[in-house]
Amino acid sequence: MVRVFRPLPVERIKLLVFDLDGTLIDSAQDLCNSVNATLGHFGRGPLEDKAIAGFIGDGALMMVRRAFAQASGGPVDEGFLDTAYAFFLDYYRVHKLDFTYAYAGVLEALAALAALRHAHELPAGTARTMAVLTNKPVRPARDICEALGLAPYFLRIYGGNSFSTKKPDPGGLLALMDEAGARPDETVMIGDSQVDVLTARNAGVWSVGCTFGLSPETLLANQPDVLVDSPQEWTAALNAAKIDAPI
Repeated sequence: MVRVFRPLPVERIKLLVFDLDGTLIDSAQDLCNSVNATLGHFGRGPLEDKAIAGFIGDGALMMVRRAFAQASGGPVDEGFLDTAYAFFLDYYRVHKLDFTYAYAGVLEALAALAALRHAHELPAGTARTMAVLTNKPVRPARDICEALGLAPYFLRIYGGNSFSTKKPDPGGLLALMDEAGARPDETVMIGDSQVDVLTARNAGVWSVGCTFGLSPETLLANQPDVLVDSPQEWTAALNAAKIDAPI
């Protein structure tokens, strides 16, 4: 069900920016396996998948930092963390697609969003651009999007190391807006966690929260403008002819 807390000006939207993990793809198992492989390589015991999944969203380095802090019972030396993070990245590059998949309906929803303007459901001359902004390192992000057939839909795929800052800092989102020629009121950030909602707020853009992702509980404290329960509902949320009334 689409729940509207603040109506989007769908007739004006030019840029849709998607988070990746928990929004377009379910990558939790590969991330958990890679973290536990890293912990084991450095003599730490494994953590439960649920615990590791709770660390996802603020970038791979922060995820590894949190995992080692929990497994070690305290803060981790930064020099050691650099070594552990390098191992994690090498392992994850090999295993990033062992279990990762696009959520059901994602490819169809992206195709539908891309087709909206061709079906004359948007005003003449309105070009809608889509992009990815994730805190995952950019190389595996792009590789995953290519492998799962997502990449052709996006003007850009930017990762956590594409800019000097990560979400919720708005730098990456502002850069995408500049590339697409989109103002804040013409831009929507779509994601599954408070990181994405805060990024949207920091850039002054609209936000759509996805309850099917990895961190839906964080959306309770940081309410987006619109909530959806499935990728199929992106089309309704961004199509004036189908959107429900505000609640």
